Amino acid sequence: MIEVPKAAIDLAKRFEGFERKVKRGIEITAVPYICPAGFWTIGYGHLCDSKHPPITETEAEVYLARDLQSALAATLRYCPVLATEPEERLAAIVDFTFNLGAGRLQTSTLRRRINQRDWTAACQELRRWVYGGGKVLPGLVTRREAEAAWLLRNA
Repeated sequence: MIEVPKAAIDLAKRFEGFERKVKRGIEITAVPYICPAGFWTIGYGHLCDSKHPPITETEAEVYLARDLQSALAATLRYCPVLATEPEERLAAIVDFTFNLGAGRLQTSTLRRRINQRDWTAACQELRRWVYGGGKVLPGLVTRREAEAAWLLRNA
């Protein structure tokens, strides 16, 4: 079984952060919030219900590990060529899948470009995925640029 690349974990944490921290006694917890795209989220970008109880950073790490494992499985299902590419490429697309969901990868031109091993065109496709709630989100622009940089490493 392929492990989630460390770079994918680092990307997810860099762009998700441990959001909405609330100090309760000696414990720091995260509470649900609505992400810029309009979804209820908790911890490191884990989708949840608005009534989800607060979680600790340790619990957020568990959610993140599970979410990234699902993203990894979907990424390899739709882009099997990444199993033999440098880990950085896999990490970039696992982060994309974690951020936007497997369905978006499955139906995308990005997927086609990856499976063709056309890394320049894949980067162009990545850069198109910067909208949330109908507008360009600066955080997504930065995230897609980071993913594109990882995709082109060792090219």
